[in-house]
Order: sequence, then C-alpha cells, then structure tokens
Amino acid sequence: MMAVSSGSKEGGGSKVLMDNGKYVRYTPEQVEALERLYHECPKPSSLRRQQLIRDCPILSNIEPKQIKVWFQNRRCREKQRKEASRLQAVNRKLTAMNKLLMEENDRLQKQVSHLVYENTFFRQHTQQNQAALATTDTSCESVVTSGQRNLTPQHPPRDASPAGVVVGVLSGCYVAPGPDSIGIVAISHGCPGVAARACGLVGLEPARVAEILKDRLSWYRDCRTVDVLNVMSTGNGGTIELLYMQLYAPTTLAPGRDFWLLRYTSLLEDGSLVVCERSLNNTQNGPAMPAVQHFVRADMMPSGYLIRPCEGGGSIIHIVDHMILEPWSVPEVLRPLYESSMLLAQRTTMAALRHLRQISQEVSQPSVTGWGRRPAALRALSQRLSKGFNEAVNGFTDDGWSLLESDGIDDVTLLVNSSPSKMMGANLGYNGGGFASVTSSVLCAKASMLLQNVPPAILLRFLREHRSEWADSSIDAYSAAAIKAGPCNLPGVRAGGFGGQVILPLAHTIEHEEFMEVIKLENMGYYRDDMTIPGDVFLLQLCSGVDENAVGTSAELIFAPIDASFSDDAPILPSGFRIIPLDSTSASLDAASPNRTLDLASALEVGTAGSKAGGENSSHSGSTKSVMTIAFQFAFEVHLQDNIATMARQYVRSIIASVQRVSLALSPSRFGSQNAFHLPPGTPEAQTLARWISSSYRFYLGVELLKSEGSEPILKSLWHHTDAVLCCSLKALPVFTFANQAGLDMLETTLVALQDITLEKIFDDNGKKTLCSEFPQIMQQGFMCIQGGICLSSMGRPVSYERAVAWKVLNEEETAHCICFMFINWSFV
Repeated sequence: MMAVSSGSKEGGGSKVLMDNGKYVRYTPEQVEALERLYHECPKPSSLRRQQLIRDCPILSNIEPKQIKVWFQNRRCREKQRKEASRLQAVNRKLTAMNKLLMEENDRLQKQVSHLVYENTFFRQHTQQNQAALATTDTSCESVVTSGQRNLTPQHPPRDASPAGVVVGVLSGCYVAPGPDSIGIVAISHGCPGVAARACGLVGLEPARVAEILKDRLSWYRDCRTVDVLNVMSTGNGGTIELLYMQLYAPTTLAPGRDFWLLRYTSLLEDGSLVVCERSLNNTQNGPAMPAVQHFVRADMMPSGYLIRPCEGGGSIIHIVDHMILEPWSVPEVLRPLYESSMLLAQRTTMAALRHLRQISQEVSQPSVTGWGRRPAALRALSQRLSKGFNEAVNGFTDDGWSLLESDGIDDVTLLVNSSPSKMMGANLGYNGGGFASVTSSVLCAKASMLLQNVPPAILLRFLREHRSEWADSSIDAYSAAAIKAGPCNLPGVRAGGFGGQVILPLAHTIEHEEFMEVIKLENMGYYRDDMTIPGDVFLLQLCSGVDENAVGTSAELIFAPIDASFSDDAPILPSGFRIIPLDSTSASLDAASPNRTLDLASALEVGTAGSKAGGENSSHSGSTKSVMTIAFQFAFEVHLQDNIATMARQYVRSIIASVQRVSLALSPSRFGSQNAFHLPPGTPEAQTLARWISSSYRFYLGVELLKSEGSEPILKSLWHHTDAVLCCSLKALPVFTFANQAGLDMLETTLVALQDITLEKIFDDNGKKTLCSEFPQIMQQGFMCIQGGICLSSMGRPVSYERAVAWKVLNEEETAHCICFMFINWSFV
C-alpha cells in the first residue's frame, strides 16, 4: 500500500508518490476528473472505484491502486486545510484576547499607579499631622484646618486616572481562560447605584452585534418593553433615539422600573461602533417625563457598548451598565437586590455576552449548537416561558390582571385575567390544542418567601429532580387538561400519588447555564373519571442557575403544560420558582435563625437592631440568604372562579410548606463538617451527652463505641463516627433529640428540625412491628440488636442498613436518660 503520499501541481497537472518510490503524473484533465469524482464520493470502495473508472474514459489508463492513493492523498490535504483554517481562527481569537488583556492590564497598572500616589500622599499628610501635634500649637481647630487644606492631592500623575467615566469606578475583574471565554467581567464597589462592565470576543461583525444588543427584548429577560418614540440623524452619520423602557420586578413585593433614555449610535473612523445611553430627565434641562403607574422611575447613568472590529473577523465588545434603581422604594429586606452590582452583571451584562456568543456559535457551527436544529424557535420558546412567568409575578393591570380579595392571610396573592390577550392573542378561538371558549380566564397564585442558609442552586436542583416532594399530580393533570378543548373537573389538593417523572433533554445554551427540557409525568390518566386527560402529562421546562460554583447567580425553574403535538404558537401558561441570592453582609437582612425559612411579608419592617444581629450571625455562621418567588397559573371556566381560587391558594400554601421542609433538610447543620466541629462556649450538655452515650455502650455491650484519638474530644469523635447515631426521648411518642453528622445525613435533616421527627416515622411496617415487640427488651436488658432492614428519611426516601443496635443511655445517677440507636452500614436505596 501507500507509504508516503504528496500532491503538487506541475505544469497544470499533479503527481503522487506511490509506495514503490515512484511518482505517478496526471494531466490537468485527469486531475479535474478525479476532483469531480472525489466530490461525488470521497471514500469509494474497490468496486465503486472500478465503476468510476469505467464511467470516465479519461481515467481508463490509470490503475485502481493509483486512484486509491490519489483519493487518500486528497483527503489528507483536505484535513490539513481544515486544521490550518481552524488553527488560524484560534490564533486570531487568541491574538484578539491577548490584545484585550493587554489593554485591561494597562488600565489596571494606571489605576495602581494612581492608588500608590494617593497612598504616598496620605502617608506624608499623616506624618505632617503627627509633626504638627508635637509643636506648641496643639489646638484641635488648627490640626483639623490643616488637614482640610491638604486632604486632596493637587498634582496627580498624568497617567493615573483609569480610562472612561464609568469604567474608572469598576474593580474586581474576572478573566475566563481560553479562546472561547467570555473575557473580562468587573463589578463596582463604590460608585453611585450599581455598575458592571465586561469585554469579550464574539465571531460576529460589529453592525450585527450592535443590532442584537439594541434589540433588548431578544436577550434581556427582565425587559418588558422598549419603545422607540423618535429617531434623529446626526451630521456624522449617527442617530439619536428617544426610548422608553420598562423592566419587570424580580419579586412580588416591589414595583417594576422604567426609564426614559437617549441613545446615540455612531460609527468611528476605525470601523468601531459606539452605542451610548443615558437617562433623559429634567436635571439635564430635558422635558419632565410623566410617571407611569406601577413603575418606579430609575436612572441610567452613562452606559453603552463599544464594538471594535477584530482582525480576521469577529468583534471585540466592551459593555458598561450603570443604573440607579432607587432602592429606597422597596422593603428594606429586598434592598440588596437593587444595590447589588453582582446581580446586575449576572442578569444584564453577562446575559448580553452570552446571547451574542450563542448567536455566533449558531452561525459558525449550526450542526453542533446545543439548541438543536431550530435554535431560533427554541430561543423563542424560552423567551415566552420567561416572559409569561414575569407577567404572572408582576400582574400589571394593562396586561388584564385584577386583584382578588384576600382571605385575611396575606401570604398568597391571587389575581385573575380574563382578557383575550392572555389567551395568546392570535390563538383566540383556537381549539385544536388551545383554550376552549369556556376556558376563558386565568388565575395566578403567587407568593414570596425568605430562605436562609440554603444555596439557591442546591434547592432548585432538588425541586427539579424531586417533583413528587412538592407537586400535586392531580393538579398537574388538571393543568394539562385545561389547555385542551372541553371542560374538565376541578381537582382536589392531595399529596403523593405520582406515577413517575421522566426528564427528556431538549436543548441547552453553550455554557450550559440554561437548559430546556420536557418533563413526562407517567400514568396520570387514572386521576380523573373523564377521558379528557391522557395517560401521560408533558411539561415544557426551563431551568437555569443550578451551578453551585457560580457566585451570586439567581436560579429559575419555569414550566408549563403542553400537548404531545406541541406547536410553536400553542398557548403557554408558565408557573414555577425564582430564587435570587441576597447580600448576606447587608444591614437590611433580618436576624432570624439561619436554619429557618420565613414568609417574607413578616420581615418587611426589620429594624436596625435586628439587622445588626442578623449581620453578625451571618458573618460567623457563613449563612446565605435569598428570596424565593413562587407563581402558579391555572386556566379555568368562568363559573368556577371561587372554587379555583380556594384550590390555588391552598395549593401554593402547601408548596410553601414543602419548600420550607426541604430547605431545612438541605441547609448545612451548625455542626457541619465545613465549619469544623465546635461547641458554643459555656454549654457542656453536648459533651456530657456524648460521654453518657459512650460509657453506656461500653457498659451494656462490653466494647468501646469510639476509638480514642489521643486528646480528641469524645463529642468530636462521636460527631464524625461513620455510622448513624441517633438519640430519642423516653416519651409515649419518642422524638429524636440528637444525631451525629451521619445520622443527620441519613434522615436528610438538620439539628434544628430533628426534634420534629418521631421514632416511628423512620421505620417501615416491619420495622415498627419489630420495634414494638422488642422495645421492652431494651428497657429491661438495656440493649437490643436489630437485623438489617429498611427505614425512611424525613424526605420519605428509603434507607437500607446492615444491622442496628439500640441501648439505654444512663446518666451519672444511673437512670435512663434516653435511647440511642446506631444504624450500621446504611445507604440510600
């Protein structure tokens, strides 16, 4: 066969080196024929090559082996060209990114130079004040006056100031490695309002980038509307636009924001595009814009985009976002959401870059994009899910929402919408998978709650993977039936009964920060007596923010029932959860226990004292706080409004209770391994209990429970014991009073919630029978060995154990204090 092959053009022909060391030369006509055959069939079989030769007379004098070598050589050259093209593209990206990093490094060096100069100046100023104190003139007025005269440097270095008005106040840069990285992201720590900036590289031309960024509705999920009210041309070919923009509120407890903006777009001499935006208000001698109901007027400081062409294609983008969101207008506990530059960077600045990279990837590599064959259609679906959820959370009257009377408890808000626009406008009267004429109204039940010490990503991932822990299958079946033609019966709220959940991946973004999937709920048909509900129910679901390593990221789980033959224009009623982290060091957070979840409405009037305590607690325990917003929508028949309102209120309250229970189970224990084990000073009860448990085990079973680790405290050894150790009270209905880390993990709970779990709840039927029959033996003999079996965690998950031991725990007076159980070699089934 071929040893070495190479191709070259000589006099319009080509030659190929065979394995015998001889060259075979081809005429230009033969090369043209071979190229044509190669494009028709790049990898022909032996029989196919012979057929090709027969069909092409000009190749009749060439041996099949020579043609085989030519085809192999041709494929090698094509691979080389593709690889060279790919390497050149990567090199262009690396060159552009290196240029970007060099510019950022230069800016940071200037900023450091400025800070060093200021530091030197203030050192000199301090030394002068100290020298002044040593003189005879020691009056406070003299020293203070001197300090005021020399407080500011008079001659800073020329290159000390950072470039740009807003860019100069940003710090805290993040650089993602690699040619496909986002680039550099920075957030502010000292400027008025919130500000963030980013720069990165995308494979789109500047004009296309500007077009995408200016179309905020296509990528900015928090944007409700952008109206261009007037457009004027400038002398240099630019444009000035008058805009009115509205932003959704992220929670149910604060109004949305709106802006009156001037936007200037201009093309620079080097081919760069500049898009500048700023609020228009009467402070700049502009007209007084009228206030809009249900919105708070916010200000956009100088912001915008600088889009520079990149050598070899693509663009380098600089984005600056700087807003004053008027945090005074929201409850104190929510102010961190409006004072967080991190949140602005995540939901606005980085969202723009991610959208650009998604579009760029779809254009350059349409076959490998995570959004499948129809990326634009899938993005439109995700946008509809997000927009529908935001509409439900905000409930604007101009969207047709009206508030229903409360039942006296303000934890759940009910709204109803009977406007035709809610039925998706163009789909009005569409009965083939759409709303029937009798199903002409939608009810929304929504609430917000404060979560403490529960990472949003972990909680949201649990809600996604364990739907049966919080959802009612009969209501899922009702929601699925409501989007079909014909009436359906009103469900009753009941727990459990899930037939099974299957997650079918549909699409994801490039960085996997957001993904869409179809949830198949199996065997649901038996929940209704009529035949309008199919055996399986399908939900279209959008999930984001499940990465625990992404700091400050909000998490969302939004879903809507769909028909199996789902079409792009079918109606969608999104429901779901949104969890946004709050700044745990903010003085506005409440002082409640970090292991509790609270109704947010009860924390709106937190005072200064409570805030201080909460801040101190957060700093020592490392707790995290976030706000969860819940909104569920139900289509219903007009005459069933009262009944559906009662059902919806009860259902959302049951979901709130489930989320609280799950949050308690998922929150890290105060004695968790991450914080290292330590006891609060002055409370030796836990140490004493650990000593009683160890000595009683030795007394009854004759062996040591804990291996001595030198001077390691008994409590620490017990806490880190590999088997689950749990203590329960000696009451008619025993409840757990203590557990080590393995015991808390087995029960999927915390020390705070442990006392709500009774002993009988963790055993199955066989375990309960064994426990009832053998419990007197424990009290009489002092201990008992239990054969392996199955118990249940607080979340209802089965746990198998190889065997268990129970013994009485005696105090110093040798009276029974409690019963201790140890489950050996346990694991979740």
